[in-house]
Amino acid sequence: MSFFIYILRSSSNQLYIGQTNNFENRTKQHIAKDCKAAKFTKDHEDFKPVYKEEYPTRLEAMRREAQIKKWSRAKKEALIAGNLKELKNLSKKK
Repeated sequence: MSFFIYILRSSSNQLYIGQTNNFENRTKQHIAKDCKAAKFTKDHEDFKPVYKEEYPTRLEAMRREAQIKKWSRAKKEALIAGNLKELKNLSKKK
């Protein structure tokens, strides 16, 4: 079984970061504002998936989710854009 971390972007450019073992189902819940969707995505505008990574264990996915949540907005945007050079530069800055 695979586990995923994912980033959703709202129509007002807010980011939501989560993890799941069923990416397709989980993103559908968020988009449809299903009863199982996170309160944040239910309480805000429309969201769409913009990034995901796959991991072999839930623990690895949870660790990565926690890591990304601590990042600056600039680092998250560089990750979403696939700009590894900028991501490395931002990681060096304090």
